[in-house]
Formats: sequence, structure tokens, C-alpha cells
Amino acid sequence: MSDNYTTFRKFPDAGQAKELQQLLLDNNIECLFVDNSPGLGSSFSGDLLKEYEIQVHKDNFERAADIVENQAANMLNDIPEDYYLLTFSDEELYDVLVKRDEWSEFDYLLARHLLEERGKTISEDEIIKMRRHRLMELAQPEKNHISWIIFGYVCAILGGLFGITTGYVLMTAQKTLPDGNKVYTYTPSDRAHGRIIFILGLVVLALIAILKILKFF
Repeated sequence: MSDNYTTFRKFPDAGQAKELQQLLLDNNIECLFVDNSPGLGSSFSGDLLKEYEIQVHKDNFERAADIVENQAANMLNDIPEDYYLLTFSDEELYDVLVKRDEWSEFDYLLARHLLEERGKTISEDEIIKMRRHRLMELAQPEKNHISWIIFGYVCAILGGLFGITTGYVLMTAQKTLPDGNKVYTYTPSDRAHGRIIFILGLVVLALIAILKILKFF
């Protein structure tokens, strides 16, 4: 992924991703279609592991979100009678508002519409406050990876590529927040261990290669 582009939406279906891509292109927003599905093919992994995403330039993230939201708003006048969101409780609808990134724009707008119909209005400021709180929670690095760190050290000392890979992942892994910003996945302490594991693995691997070369000669 280019440093100037960030994940905008993810889909399990290529058709849905391409529809969004076309919508954005029609509104003069450059975007990328990325296939993140496993390389072994659907005959091995099935459709469950398929993932497609649309990436947009960081500067266009908010404008792209507005375009998608406006399209969803135009669909509110044609809601199927058996649409699943109609059976949601108030708490479940509030959850849709807070976790907007996990739902489609249509579901978000419909949840808000249904709450208003039930007299459960919520201000935009309250939604923003709750969403900011959730962003802060999502931005927190993952913890308690001691077993993975130990595994990385063992593999690095043994000269295995798994050690180098584990160290690299711990050191560099990032996650994309719903607002498009990226943060490190692991704590500074875990990333420091990852850097040591990565370097240790490279050193041991180099020593093993040198010893094999010397033995050959």
C-alpha cells in the first residue's frame, strides 16, 4: 500500500468493493482496489478468507466518507419490510452509531433514523464524543504477547526464519483506525523485543551461513 493511501473500506465480496470504487471514481476521487485474499485460491481456503479493500488518499478520506453517506441517505426511502435492523433494540442501534466503521453507511443512517422515530434522539456532539472514546480504545496497543516474544527469541537463537519474521512483525505491525490514521499494533516494549529478535535472528542466520561456507571449503 502506498504511504499516501489508506484503507477506506473492506469487503468480503469483490463486486461490492468495485461498486464503491466506481462511485468514488464517478465523484473524482482517486482510489485503489486491493485484493487481500489468500494466494492459495478459493478452492483451498473458501470464500470466508477472501478480503477486498478500497484505498483512498489520506487527504480525500473525509470527502469519500461524505459521498458514501449521501448515497446511503438517498436509500432510506426504500427500506425492505424485513430488513434486519428494524428488529434491533435501542441499545443495539446505539451500538451501530458508536461502531460506525463496522457497519455500512446505510445501516448507520437507518439506525439513527429508527432511534429518532422511537423518540431516542442523540445529538451529533454525543455521537462524536462516544466515537472519540472508541477511537482512543482502538488506538491502544495490544498487550500480553509474552508467549509470542519467547517463541521469537527461541526461533532467532536457533537460526530459524520464523524468528526473523516474528521480530519484524512485532517491530513494524500497524493497524488502521476508523478515521484512517495508523498506529502501532504492539506496545513500545514489545516492539523493542521485536527489534532485538529481528537483529538476533539475522546475526545467527549469518553465522550459520558463514560456518557452512567455512566447512565447505
